[in-house]
Amino acid sequence: MGNPTAIFNTSMGSFTAEIFEAEMPITASNFINLANAGFYNGLHFHRVINNFMIQFGCPHSKDPKSPRCGTGGPGYKIEDEHTAKISNTPGTLSMANAGPNSGGSQFFINTKNNAYLDWFNPTTPYAHPVFGKVIDGLDVVQTIQQVPTDPRDNPNTPIMMNSIEIVR
Repeated sequence: MGNPTAIFNTSMGSFTAEIFEAEMPITASNFINLANAGFYNGLHFHRVINNFMIQFGCPHSKDPKSPRCGTGGPGYKIEDEHTAKISNTPGTLSMANAGPNSGGSQFFINTKNNAYLDWFNPTTPYAHPVFGKVIDGLDVVQTIQQVPTDPRDNPNTPIMMNSIEIVR
């Protein structure tokens, strides 16, 4: 049996990602559990930077204009998973964090090659483990990255996650 997929249904369209459960079991299982519990439903993309990434998963983003967007999590933290050496290439899903072992619910989708964010890159202090990759609908991700944003990189017109469906 292969890795599960996640269907992301946003207000700007849908895309599908393979979730690397076999390669990154801690990070992938955390994401799958949150998605299955409906944690992400109704949240908004709170950080969008063209030619870099789009970020999502802060519970404060239910109100897309909240000044607390980008500061919240699920109420716990997960350890950094440094197992599979999967690079932060375009279309990959990567765990956001605020330092070692501080991941939770926020993640980003790379829209360009961001190998300097790889946990196994010896020349960088960053450590963002990749736990999935967009396999269909990358055009939707690319469209989202191009929306106008305010000075905090928050989309001027909110982009909501209607639902995330895990398919096994």
